[in-house]
Amino acid sequence: MARSNVAKTLLSKQHPSFRSLNRRGDECLFLIKSSLLALSRLGFFRLGKSLLTMMIIFMVGFGLLATQAKASKYASIVIEEATGKVLFSRNADNLRYPASLTKIMTLYLLFEDIEAGRMTLKSRIPVSKTAAGRSPSKLYLKPGQSISAEQAIYALVTKSANDVATAIAEKLSGTERKFAKRMTRKAKALGMRHTVFKNASGLPNRRQKSTARDMAVLAVAMRRDFPQFYRYFSTQSFNWKGRKYGNHNNLLAKYSGTDGIKTGYINASGFNLVATVERNGVRLIGVVFGGKTSRSRDRHMMQILDNQFKRVKTIAVRRAVLAMPTTLPVAPPERGDKLPESLPVNKTKIRPATAPKKTEFIQLDIASAADPASDENPSWSVQIGNFAQRVNAHRAAIVARRAADDVLGMTPANLHLVTRGAIPLWRVRFNDLEEDQARAACAALFAAGRPCIAIAVSPTSRG
Repeated sequence: MARSNVAKTLLSKQHPSFRSLNRRGDECLFLIKSSLLALSRLGFFRLGKSLLTMMIIFMVGFGLLATQAKASKYASIVIEEATGKVLFSRNADNLRYPASLTKIMTLYLLFEDIEAGRMTLKSRIPVSKTAAGRSPSKLYLKPGQSISAEQAIYALVTKSANDVATAIAEKLSGTERKFAKRMTRKAKALGMRHTVFKNASGLPNRRQKSTARDMAVLAVAMRRDFPQFYRYFSTQSFNWKGRKYGNHNNLLAKYSGTDGIKTGYINASGFNLVATVERNGVRLIGVVFGGKTSRSRDRHMMQILDNQFKRVKTIAVRRAVLAMPTTLPVAPPERGDKLPESLPVNKTKIRPATAPKKTEFIQLDIASAADPASDENPSWSVQIGNFAQRVNAHRAAIVARRAADDVLGMTPANLHLVTRGAIPLWRVRFNDLEEDQARAACAALFAAGRPCIAIAVSPTSRG
């Protein structure tokens, strides 16, 4: 009985050893108290008071720290791409370590330089001693070696190679430190308000932080700004020097509709994942931070995506009919005009080129358009509108690409700043199409209730 009283005294919440314990440890404390009291009644209480107190504090403290550490890593969000609507979120604005999700921004800036002509997919990227010295995961490149830009893209998407990420940073900005500053500036420009980058790879740095919401913003920007490069994120494997590297994003093989984007892991972050999935015309972007294992992270991602696919309304995307229209409209409808329910085939008349109808919808460079009669192989463009804000132009491009996915699915949208009077407007076109592709795209867009104009243009007049 005396031993039991000693145990009760030691385990009392009034004992000094427990005054500093957090309330969230009450359940853990209760279990330990019950167990030790039971042992004391059975005659197993042989430990001194000080040693027992230290053991209890350690056990409770360890349990609390483990619980809090796990909770501090987790965050998630699911958004619908076309509308930007948040369908699910947990701790979405809390700062977390991005780990190798950082490489999404590294690739964004590489794509930006390729599109601007400062790099090509065949450009060689040299490997410095600094880059070669990065810790795994890596390709184990040697100082003095080089890798093409396209090989570097595959290495980051699949193997998540840290040595390649640093080599890219040094190629584009001279040093990784300068490149990280550029990454942060770009993050702010894209609307990633809480993100700070300190390196190109995601290797541990206590000041490199992001949020689930910011990573969703980056995923949207990647698909929106570089649709021609986004296909790299669905790469299942990459061969380098006779060795095959599989993609760490297991959802590509396990979860129907997944076509990107990236995984990440360091001890401080747990297992992270950004994924894009499209089903029945609905595209969701999911972000999960802080998975305990890659499998549990994947299961959780699939669960929250499943739940949102059940909730969101499926968009019925009507495809173009097999019979292509024989004529196309040369000007979009007036602002406020009701869009046709379906594309007219027999009744549409081509307006005379000498008296083009002026519209409030867009300013057309009719004079610079190619004359099919004088150009045997004119280039065709599909024009979908003119917008006061760039973000609205981006959204319209996404919707148009979805409505005419067969033609425009991997065609980059060209946003060109034009003026009507003194008003700056963003014109959206899809360029470098064949005539039959332009006809098919406009048929699909009109069937979906979207404005469209197919234009035969000369190479110098494209915008």
